Amino acid sequence: MGNELEDPAVQKPFEDLIDEFVSSRHSRSGIHRVLRELSELDHALYRAVAGTTTPTVDDPLRRLSNAANRSAIWIAAAGLLAAIGGRRGRRAALAGLTSVGVTSAVVNVAIKNLYIRDRPDRKSSGVVESRHTQMPKSSSFPSGHSASGFAFATAVGFQIPSLSFPLRVLAATVAYSRVHSGVHFPGDAIVGSLVGGWIGLFIGARFDHPLPKGR
Repeated sequence: MGNELEDPAVQKPFEDLIDEFVSSRHSRSGIHRVLRELSELDHALYRAVAGTTTPTVDDPLRRLSNAANRSAIWIAAAGLLAAIGGRRGRRAALAGLTSVGVTSAVVNVAIKNLYIRDRPDRKSSGVVESRHTQMPKSSSFPSGHSASGFAFATAVGFQIPSLSFPLRVLAATVAYSRVHSGVHFPGDAIVGSLVGGWIGLFIGARFDHPLPKGR
């Protein structure tokens, strides 16, 4: 859960799909221009992050990014909630893990195989090696780590509102770490976060029912 799938079927690049989508519409020139400008902005933001020297946070962010592989950090958080949070904590943990599972399927199995986007070129962008995590072989769009993080944070926060803010901060930091380490463009992380948040909200609401009194 939350990890990037490897070796997807060979399909057309993400940018080519944009071209085909836009060219089939009457107003293709205006939409094409907007999408292209957004893509250019995405690449520019990636290069800005890569070119900013941040030795103090490089290693912590790299470690955090690795800790989120296969949703390990969220599984650990769910275990802690289940162990010390009582009945409400167990329900929140179940909602969080269910959201991560559904999100991983939607993002890694469905979206990534529908819209193929090449991973960033860390070398040409100047991402220093101290930031490097393993470069996944799956499509860059969207970020599975970002999606899983916000799915968990949103679903758990729905059950335990006091945890919503700190978990969202942690999820946002994980999402940024994927850009900082050079394996995702900012747009990948943003879209992944939105998708995960929506799924987490939906799943969290399904678990939202009154607890029996005295429990």
